[in-house]
Amino acid sequence: MTTAHGNLSGNQRRKMKSAARLYAVQALFQMEHSGQTVEAVRREFLDHRFGAVYEGSEMLDGDMDLFADVLDQAVNHQAAIDQMTDRALVAKWPIARIDPTLRALFRAAGAELQAKDAPPKVVITEYVDVARAFFPDGKEPRFVNAVIDHMAREAQPDAF
Repeated sequence: MTTAHGNLSGNQRRKMKSAARLYAVQALFQMEHSGQTVEAVRREFLDHRFGAVYEGSEMLDGDMDLFADVLDQAVNHQAAIDQMTDRALVAKWPIARIDPTLRALFRAAGAELQAKDAPPKVVITEYVDVARAFFPDGKEPRFVNAVIDHMAREAQPDAF
């Protein structure tokens, strides 16, 4: 069986999945901020972001399938994912009051938890890493870890 990623190492595939998750959070944020459709944002990311060169360093190509799947799942199931996030927000803040970047991150993570393609522990670790990329000095990664852990236990209780 050969795939488009057939000749990549496991480490390269992991990096592409991580990049796709980061892009998905950025795309969901952009959609909410700009009011653009999922199709318009997906096209922009696939045409201009994946593999683009910024300040002389090439951006990592993301896993385009994972990117598209997370985006579609997050958009098509946003209400259910937001409700799951609301239940996980231990501070009892409605998701509407959460930082828009975190809101996009929770939607992307919730999409993956609902799709059940990746183990919940992988989803948690990956999105905590995304939070670190956006908030390198803040408390947000710990907050993200707690919220997504709660979401994962609700979405996939058998995995714990």
